[in-house]
Amino acid sequence: MNLNEQILKLVDENEQYIIDCRRKIHTYAEVAMKEVKTHAFILEEAKKLGLPYEEVPTTSIIVKLETGRPGKTVALRADIDALPLVENPENLVGPRTCRSEDPATCHGCGHDAHSAMLLGAMKVLTEMKDQLSGTVLFCFEEGEEPNSGIIALLAALEKYNVDYCWGIHVYAELEENKISVDAGPRMAGASMVDVTFRGKSGHASRPDLAANPIFAGASYLNNLCVAFCNQITAGQTVTMAVPMIHGGEAANVIDETCRVRGTFRFFDMEEGKKARDISVNVAEHTAKMFKCEAEVAEGMRKFIGGPVVNDAGRSASASKVLNEILPEGTVVECEPWYAGESFRLFLEKYPGVFAFLGIKNEAEGYGAPHHNDHFDFNESILRTGAISTVRVAVEWLSEK
Repeated sequence: MNLNEQILKLVDENEQYIIDCRRKIHTYAEVAMKEVKTHAFILEEAKKLGLPYEEVPTTSIIVKLETGRPGKTVALRADIDALPLVENPENLVGPRTCRSEDPATCHGCGHDAHSAMLLGAMKVLTEMKDQLSGTVLFCFEEGEEPNSGIIALLAALEKYNVDYCWGIHVYAELEENKISVDAGPRMAGASMVDVTFRGKSGHASRPDLAANPIFAGASYLNNLCVAFCNQITAGQTVTMAVPMIHGGEAANVIDETCRVRGTFRFFDMEEGKKARDISVNVAEHTAKMFKCEAEVAEGMRKFIGGPVVNDAGRSASASKVLNEILPEGTVVECEPWYAGESFRLFLEKYPGVFAFLGIKNEAEGYGAPHHNDHFDFNESILRTGAISTVRVAVEWLSEK
C-alpha cells in the first residue's frame, strides 16, 4: 500500500468520527472567548490519543504530536468559535442535520467543520506517527470572529520554531468538495472608517448661527467616493462600504455631532494603507468646508489588518500532492474572498497555505452565505478536508 492509499484508508476509517466531532461541536456552538464545552471536548480527544497539550488563555489549545525523529515543525490550525446568531432549523431546502443547543448561538460560518477536520487529521497522523519525522502542532484558535485569541496563540507558538502553517476555511461560493490552494492574496485585508464630525448645535430656524455636522457627514461620503475613484491605483481593488451615518434626534434641532462608520477591504497592504490615509485626509478637509472638526477614531488611524497571502512555494507543494491524492478536478482555482481572517497573522510569520473548501450545492440546501441563519454544508466535505490536511502535513514534514 503506497502513502496516498494509506491516507485514504485511514481517513475513510475515521470519517464517522470526524462527522460525530462536527455534530458535537455544532451542538455546543459557543461564542468567542466562551468556548468552554468545545475546549473541554478537544482536550478529551487529545487525552484519548495520549498527546501532550498546552492551554492558551482563555480557551485556545495547542496539541503536540512529536515523532521523536528530527524534521520540520508544521502548525495546523482550526478556529473554534461560533456566532451570536439565531439558527434557522432549516438550510436552503429542508431540515438541517444538527442544531445548536443554544437558540441564540450557532456555527453559521463553518468553524465546527474546521475543528472536526483538524481533530480527524490529528487522529490519522497519530496513527501514522511511526512513519513520520518532525513535529505537528494542532492549533485550535478561540475567538477568530473578533480576532481576540490569535495574539496569545501566536505568542505561545514562538517557542516551537514553526516552519510551515496550514489552515482550511469552508467556502459557500465554491462548488461542493472542490479545494483551492492558490498562491497570493486569498482573503482581504480590512480597515475601518470611523469619523465623528463635530459642529455647533443650534435651532433649525437659524442654520446660519450653527455649524451642521450632518452636511459634513453627507459630503464626506461623496468626497470619499470621488477620492477613491481618482486616487486608488488603477488595477488595484479596494472596496468600501459605509453602512452607518448617525446625527440628530429632532427635526428642529441642529445637533452637535454626526458619526460616520464603515469599512474598506483590499488585497495589497500598501494600497490598503493608502486608502486609510485618503479616508483620514478627506475627513479632515471636508470638516473645514462646514466649519466643523473631524474627530478620527484612534482605531481608524492605527488599525489596518492585512490580507491573507499564501506562500507561492507552499501553494505549489500543496497543489502537487493534493492533485495526486484527490480525484481529478478536485483542486481548482478560486477568486479571492473579500472577507477577512485572523489566519493572515500566521501567514505573516510562517510560510503556508490557507485553503478554501467548497460547500456550494444549492439544490441540496447547501450554499447559504456565511453568517446567514440558513448556512449549512454537506458533511461529505469533511473527508476531503481531512485528507488534504493529512497529505499536506505529511509532505511538509518530510522535506529536508
